[in-house]
Amino acid sequence: MSPIITGEAVVLELRPASFAARALGLAIDIVVHLVLLVLIMIGLAAAGSDLDGAAARALALAAVVFCLVVVPVAVETLSRGKSLGKLATGLRVVREDGGAIRFRHAVTRGLTGFLEIYLTFGGLALAVALFNDKSRRLGDLLAGTYAVRSRIPAEQAIRVFVPPHLHSWAAAADIGRIPDATARRAAQFIRQAGRMAPPSRAGMAATIAAELSAHVAPAPPPGTVPADYLAAVVAERRNREFGRLSQSRRRYMQTRQRLQRLPFGD
Repeated sequence: MSPIITGEAVVLELRPASFAARALGLAIDIVVHLVLLVLIMIGLAAAGSDLDGAAARALALAAVVFCLVVVPVAVETLSRGKSLGKLATGLRVVREDGGAIRFRHAVTRGLTGFLEIYLTFGGLALAVALFNDKSRRLGDLLAGTYAVRSRIPAEQAIRVFVPPHLHSWAAAADIGRIPDATARRAAQFIRQAGRMAPPSRAGMAATIAAELSAHVAPAPPPGTVPADYLAAVVAERRNREFGRLSQSRRRYMQTRQRLQRLPFGD
C-alpha cells in the first residue's frame, strides 16, 4: 500500500502496480503502437510511387513520431492515465499525490518513453524499474507519476449476528446513543478481526468494548468475551435501527394511502 494524505487530511491507500503487471501492460501497448505503425507504413508504401525519396522519408519519420509518441500521449491525456494495455491489466498512471495526470505529465512520459523503450529496446526502462519500490521507469521519475492498480477485488461483506448465548441479554439491554467514532471503530474491528494477530485482536476488542460499556446497560453476563460483546452490541443496534426504519416506512405508506384516497371512499 502507498498511503497518501490529501489536503483535507484524508488518507488514501493506493496499491502500486507490480513490475510484472506494468511489463505486461507496456508490452500490449508496444504491440498496438507497432501494428498501427506497420499499417501506416503499408499505406505510405502503396502511395509511395507518387512521392520522391525525401518526401517518403519525411512521411515515414512523421508516422514513427505519430505512432510512438503522439498516440501514447493523446491516449493517456484523454483517458487520465490509461491505455489499452493498462485497461487490460487493470492499471492506471497517477501523480505522486494520487491525482489524475495532465497533458504535461503525459508529454514527459511519452518523450522519455521513446528513448527508454524504443531506442534502448526497453533496457533503460527495465533497469530503472527494477531499482525502485514502485516499479517506476525513467519517464515516471521525470514526470512525477507512477502506476497503481485500478481494479481491486471488493471485500466480501461480513454479516454480524448476536452470539446465541447473548440473545436474551441483547434483547433486554439498553443501548444508548453510541458516538459515531466508537461505532465506526467497532464495525471496522469486526471486518478486520479475521486478519489480525490474536494478541492484537484481543487487545483492540477489549479497548473498544470498554468504550461501548459507557453507553450500554446492563453489563454483559460474566465471562463474556469482548469480541462477542462487540458483535452483540453492533448486531442488536443494527437490528433495532432497521426495525425503527421499517416501522417509519409502514407509517409513511399508510399515511400516503389515506391522503391519496378519494374523499367519498371508505
